[in-house]
Amino acid sequence: MSVALTAAELYAAAARDAVRARIEASSLDAEQHAAHGLAWIETAVEALRALEAWGARQTGEAEALVVSIGTGETLAQLAGGLPMGQNEFARPGDFGLESHVPALLAAAKGNTPENRAALVALLRDGVTVSDALDDELLDSVRDQYRRFTDARILPHAHGWHLANALIPDDVIAEMAALGTFGVCIAEEFGGLGLGKLVMCIVTEELSRGWIGTGSLGTRSEIAGELIMQGGTEAQKAHWLPRIASGEILPTAVFTEPDTGSDMASLQTRAARTEHGWEITGAKNWITHAARTDLMTLMARTLPDVKGYAGLSMLLVPKPRGSEDDPFPAVGMTGSEIEVLGYRGMREYALQFDAMAAPEDALLGGEEGQGFKQLMRTFEGARIQTAARAVGVARRAIELGLSYAMDRKQFGQPLIAFPRVGDKLAMMVTDMVMARELTYFAARAKDSGKRCDIEAGMAKLHAARVAWANADAALQIHGGNGYALEYEISRVLCDARILNIFEGAAEIQAQVIARGKLQDRN
Repeated sequence: MSVALTAAELYAAAARDAVRARIEASSLDAEQHAAHGLAWIETAVEALRALEAWGARQTGEAEALVVSIGTGETLAQLAGGLPMGQNEFARPGDFGLESHVPALLAAAKGNTPENRAALVALLRDGVTVSDALDDELLDSVRDQYRRFTDARILPHAHGWHLANALIPDDVIAEMAALGTFGVCIAEEFGGLGLGKLVMCIVTEELSRGWIGTGSLGTRSEIAGELIMQGGTEAQKAHWLPRIASGEILPTAVFTEPDTGSDMASLQTRAARTEHGWEITGAKNWITHAARTDLMTLMARTLPDVKGYAGLSMLLVPKPRGSEDDPFPAVGMTGSEIEVLGYRGMREYALQFDAMAAPEDALLGGEEGQGFKQLMRTFEGARIQTAARAVGVARRAIELGLSYAMDRKQFGQPLIAFPRVGDKLAMMVTDMVMARELTYFAARAKDSGKRCDIEAGMAKLHAARVAWANADAALQIHGGNGYALEYEISRVLCDARILNIFEGAAEIQAQVIARGKLQDRN
């Protein structure tokens, strides 16, 4: 273990003790700033640990520079103020830990102007920082999806975004043929039977092209995991092969207009009838709701049972909509929510007025298990969201680097100016740290262990990096970055959603803090 990592771990342990002492005299909610600051500290240390593990496997000059820069910057932020948001910081003084600052600063030597300039010089010469995993299957999956993204997504994505177009059906069919929708579905049900690490690679590469294509598989991932873990044998046999092949496109129908992350307050009801179920209520922020065939829908089936215990998960088939008739199902209507970015599937507000669902719609055939069933999917969904963020962050690097090398000001390319180069060096370094932390979480999930903390850390960190990289790349573009015709304008809008959906940054920080304070590693 390096001196830097040792200093960071000692600081994190001391912060943990300090916050634990505070909440024993108060509460986690009352000490939210300190608790969430701890979550960011723990996340930064885990990202540093992942970076060091990656660096130990590398031999190139660029990779060594990334490790030095990332290590130095992480230690400097821990000592001086770790950003939790644009105007919120976790500082040693918040925890009474000023005594740790000298040790942190003594180890924060790697992020120097010379190292950043050396890394940028290599980037100018066409050197790329390695993303190889030294595994034939994993590297071949990346190569396959990178070629697909370069050929079928990148040339068209910005036009699709500007037109608010749905992802074309032929592109979805090609994605299905690659196995995109069945990566983690067992082979016996027609999937590839691969793990979350492969899912991350697939998602990352598709999101590099367009977050819409990278996100399309999220609904299949959630539906597949819900049915694999909680469905009856008949439900598995019926739905999983169709989801894996792309014949069935599912959508996740959980959020309601006034609840957000407070799922215990869901009000949509599903009542038993002579022939099945009848659904009444409203849902909000439902992605890809029109052009889908199956809803995984959370509803209150036990009206007399308060909170989570009254919720059940239903598998509700629906007819696929069209541009002219987006919601042809009887008892179901919807209206589009216009959004800044994250296009390609569209967002909807839905209303249900006695919509019928079949008798066998109840997931697992048991009421009151919906929240528990959904919670088991959150780890995978948040890891996948982190992978989406890594892909967006990488595209921001590509756009920023290309523009900085091509655009000339005052007789030289923008990349020759130190502050432009500094931005690019940090963008690359931050992306690598986010990627390796995401892979760390995926490996933890694949090992079968509980990894809500690791998943939350990956999403928390990667979402911030995606936004920071997109913002920096737009700044490199100057005024042109604010023009809709430039792709970076779309990347910035797409990056912003990553800190919100699948549990906002504040929710992730709460999960991480609670877990760490309970001595869960």
